[in-house]
Amino acid sequence: MALVEREVGEVSVVVQCELLSVHRSGVYYAPRPVDAAALHLQRRIDEIYTACPFYGVRKIAAQLRADGLLVNHKAVAGHLQTMGLRAIYPGPNLSQRARQHSVYPYLLRGLKIERPNQVWGVDLTYIRLRGGWMYLFAVLDWFSRFVVSWALDLTLELGFVLKAMRDALAVATPVICNSDQGSPSTSPQYIQLFQDTPVQISMDGRGALDNLFTERLWRTVKYEEVYLKDYASPREARTGLTAYLDFYNYRRLHQALDYQTPAQINFHERGNSTDKFSILRSRHWGTP
Repeated sequence: MALVEREVGEVSVVVQCELLSVHRSGVYYAPRPVDAAALHLQRRIDEIYTACPFYGVRKIAAQLRADGLLVNHKAVAGHLQTMGLRAIYPGPNLSQRARQHSVYPYLLRGLKIERPNQVWGVDLTYIRLRGGWMYLFAVLDWFSRFVVSWALDLTLELGFVLKAMRDALAVATPVICNSDQGSPSTSPQYIQLFQDTPVQISMDGRGALDNLFTERLWRTVKYEEVYLKDYASPREARTGLTAYLDFYNYRRLHQALDYQTPAQINFHERGNSTDKFSILRSRHWGTP
């Protein structure tokens, strides 16, 4: 960020950000006061949701009241929507799609996932800061648990989602890409990314336990990184998540993978060059 010249010059800020692989929103970001009570409530909602993603609005509200926080279920629903969170249960869908957007069928019912790049799952989660929040988007290979690509931003605008998805499709092509029915994944710009590819788009049915692997990723990231670090700024969050997700992919042993890393499973099963992944890794993590 320090290399970006904000004054008018020969190269625009947009082009500088592209060349430096940084998000333009971070250049213009100026910290602003956040209501302390609302922030405290949202941090606690995030903790409850991470521990019990199957809790609906009323159960979260009940737990908050048990914690001594007086709030009704309507306020909790509003906070969940702001945070980009949705309960995994048959009930109100807090990740609303735009009504004019297309919804694709769910393609994973009864499917046996046997190899990398057979199924990718994409999702968003809330990342808390000491004085605010950010949003993390990730593309996860469901067989190897490998995070193919990810992006972090200060808002739920579509740009960072599209960038992460383009980066992922530049290194591999899944058979199926599964998402929820939220507005990012039903937007025309998102759908357009797949138009000239053989990728089949799959979207979760309402209230189904369809995104379990990605929910486990979010829980792991938050318990092992976010909650321990208590990020003070967007830059600190980006630095911490950059280091952690590299660790998650390349060094963290997974019991479900017979104590191997996602990278070991992903590249061994693919049986081909990892050059494209190495390039993407260098963009995200600054490593060769």
